[in-house]
Amino acid sequence: MKSNTTTILVAAGALLVGGVATAAFMNNRPSSGDFVANGEPAPRGLEYADVVKVAPITQREPQYAQVVNSAAIRETTTSSSPREVCRDVVVQERLPERDGNVGGTVAGAVIGGLIGNQVGGGNGRKLATAAGAVGGGFIGNRVDRNHVGGRVVDRTERQCHTENANSSSSRVVGYDVTYRNADGTTGTMRMDSKPGERISLGDADNVVAYDVTYRYDGFEKTVRMNDKPASDRLPVVDGQLVTQTASTAGDRGVRVDAGSTRQ
Repeated sequence: MKSNTTTILVAAGALLVGGVATAAFMNNRPSSGDFVANGEPAPRGLEYADVVKVAPITQREPQYAQVVNSAAIRETTTSSSPREVCRDVVVQERLPERDGNVGGTVAGAVIGGLIGNQVGGGNGRKLATAAGAVGGGFIGNRVDRNHVGGRVVDRTERQCHTENANSSSSRVVGYDVTYRNADGTTGTMRMDSKPGERISLGDADNVVAYDVTYRYDGFEKTVRMNDKPASDRLPVVDGQLVTQTASTAGDRGVRVDAGSTRQ
């Protein structure tokens, strides 16, 4: 009997607590009439704004590429210059038998004088003898000079001639560099000096943001977004535009854009 009484009391307590909670909730919940009376519109839920125009915002920034390979370009030149080349060689020659300036001349003069003495008489014979001696001496000298005789000897003679000497040289005149861009594409360029780990490609216009014009409730507004819209519609929650924004390099969040829109 005591157990049944306890059970009934617990059930009654539960009903009482539930009724109080329900009454409090109903009293505190605002009605639709309250929204209208206070000038606050009722929640509208999820809607969409139509994207009218997307204008990229760019700024000049230096561009760099990663060096993949660099090959040296060599230039070879050949030159020719004359030079004298000399060497010692052994030659043979025959020595004369006698002095051609004395022996041949004397013998020729004697013979010529004897022949001249046989011609004419008196003074004519004397003149013929003298002429024969002179002529015989001259002839004897020439004959003795042309005479080949005596022993053969060896002697060293230095002989020289001119030759053209060719020489070649090689030098590095540049480098063919293969590089990889930030988007993964590759290219090749020629450089005067060997590059490091990366090379500069100059300045270029980089897209840093987008000005997005959208239409909602008959009005057009523009909002700046970090990323280009993925579709031609943007979500609107309770009358406020929702955009995607990158807070960090690898983290993306959802932002409700309420105050940054502009006419």
